[in-house]
Amino acid sequence: MAKAKTKTDPAPPTPPAPVSKKSAVREYVEAIGIALLLALCLRFFVVEAFKIPSGSMIETLNIGDFIFVNKFSYRTEIPYSVLGIRIPGGGTTLKHWSEPERGDVMVFRYPDDPMVDYIKRIIGVAGDEIRLQRNELYVNGDKYERSFVRSVDYKDKNCSPNKGRVYTENDGTQEYEVILRDGPDIFENYGPTTVKPGHVFVMGDNRDNSSDSRAWGQVPVGNIKGRALFVWLSINHCDGFMDRIRWSRFGHRVK
Repeated sequence: MAKAKTKTDPAPPTPPAPVSKKSAVREYVEAIGIALLLALCLRFFVVEAFKIPSGSMIETLNIGDFIFVNKFSYRTEIPYSVLGIRIPGGGTTLKHWSEPERGDVMVFRYPDDPMVDYIKRIIGVAGDEIRLQRNELYVNGDKYERSFVRSVDYKDKNCSPNKGRVYTENDGTQEYEVILRDGPDIFENYGPTTVKPGHVFVMGDNRDNSSDSRAWGQVPVGNIKGRALFVWLSINHCDGFMDRIRWSRFGHRVK
């Protein structure tokens, strides 16, 4: 005789596990923390904002220009300092990307005080011979061609008036503007000097109003923070309130 089939009742459904809900305050705190962490990572390793405090790079950069600097240009390093506090091992190279080149406008830690940042143009790389003769620049014996553009009036960081002559200078691969003032200068005759291995020789584009490698020496490549990209804000503290923002400078590419 065949056995009768019995139908078993289905097991009752398993109740869902309780879900813990975060408080709104905790969610906001976590979101802000993640945003700050991402901002710090961008600032330390990708791009950093700087303000131009002096006139040593006029006409390329004006006093009060705010610029972004590409920190991937040459190397990635352990942050040198955080909130003005020196980090042990800070400045150590994590990844090398490319070599600095003549003509680059770059931000670096001042060799005599690495907590202070400077911005200048690279004039010579390792092995180059640098010489100035009557204010004309020679690199490896080749004279950089200059062409007069115009006379210029500008104000320094103390809003004092200055006069100069703007020239285009050609290094053989690119052209940029420099300023010379009338009259003698202590560095109108300089060198020759040879750039040491692992260093660069830098000068400001406002040649007679720049403290640079002619005065305090060469910059170790390990001090370089990155290459200047473009101006994202420009404020003229010497003008009246209504004319303080230089709208025409927004997006100006540094070259």
